[in-house]
Amino acid sequence: MSRLFQDHYNDALSQDEQQWLHRVRELCVDTIGPGAAETARNDTFAWNTFRLLADAGILATAFPRQYGGSDARQQLRIRLIEELGRVCSAAASMVTGADLSARAIVAGASGEVKQELIPSLCTGRIQAAFALTEPGAGSDVRGLQSVAVATNSGYVVSGRKKFITRASTSDWLVVVARCRRTATSGQKDEEPLVALLIPCNAPGVRIGPETGKLGWYGVPISEIELDQVSVAERWRLGAEGEGFSLAQDALVRARLGHASMALGRAIGAVEIAATYCNDREVFGKRLGSHQGVQWMLADMVTQIEASRALLANAAAAYDRGDPQSHIQASMAKLHATDLGMRVVTDALQLTGGRGYLQDFPLERFFRDAKLNQIGEGSSEVHKTVIGRDVVRRARESDRHPCLDANRLATDW
Repeated sequence: MSRLFQDHYNDALSQDEQQWLHRVRELCVDTIGPGAAETARNDTFAWNTFRLLADAGILATAFPRQYGGSDARQQLRIRLIEELGRVCSAAASMVTGADLSARAIVAGASGEVKQELIPSLCTGRIQAAFALTEPGAGSDVRGLQSVAVATNSGYVVSGRKKFITRASTSDWLVVVARCRRTATSGQKDEEPLVALLIPCNAPGVRIGPETGKLGWYGVPISEIELDQVSVAERWRLGAEGEGFSLAQDALVRARLGHASMALGRAIGAVEIAATYCNDREVFGKRLGSHQGVQWMLADMVTQIEASRALLANAAAAYDRGDPQSHIQASMAKLHATDLGMRVVTDALQLTGGRGYLQDFPLERFFRDAKLNQIGEGSSEVHKTVIGRDVVRRARESDRHPCLDANRLATDW
């Protein structure tokens, strides 16, 4: 059966990986797609969708094989998330969220803790939430104010976290905080970041009520307060000082997920709009036969394909351990999420009043698109990250051959 957007990237996937993609497509056609409107009706956790993804093994793609996962490459996961994002933001968010919330456990926990938790995370029997963002610190991880005071047996954690996805349904929190020792002066530059696992029912942990939001219904967010929470040393992830690198690795993978989700939604929006343009008649002929409409569709399809290629390169860079993969992930996230917002807006414009109604998919696509531009680093943050990297590398790179080697560019 043909699709408007072709499978240009399947050659990069093994036969087994293509089977995973086929499995997700079947779920989207049979269950997730038809139920997406109902999932998005109320902002409560979509347990049916979560259990479906868990039972099908889709959540487990984020985890190592030795603990029950499938250890999927990012080149496969971006395709899976794209397929889910094409029909349902909540489903796509659950897959990328499973990775974000548990990546630090996979990368930094002891073998004993991994064996204890990861098999249950794979099956969805338990959940974790990534507690990073704070009232005064989001994309700027070094601005965190939460403190983990070291003791003889572990840490005592205090602080406040906000915008924490699935906090209200999780069993464990991955908390990133400043590690403070009483002998230090308490200056930030003397307090390395540490990542800790904290049970949600631990004394001193308070999960706030679910906060209302514009879109992305089905995956609620909450604030978290940590008041003198005792954490044994065995629940530390990595070494003291590795909290930053663990958080950054999780965020890179999540940024690839956001880009995938945005592109999937953009693909779905174009498919819906193009179908509408073939069905709708305006001024005595089909809407799709008007040149202006064709040009809008041409721009959308071309830009989506370009962004898919950028994302595929970023995912491949991560899989091969490229040290610049974090920059490529920022570029893919910036381009795909900004494009996703534009495409959904234009698709809704093409469908006119019909697209604005709540019983038509583009209304929720429009509401959902905005968060991809904000979550895991806003577009403006990624522009800053990319721009700084360009300036730094320009200082270290070969001089352009058209420039005189003995003269400054400003001398011309």
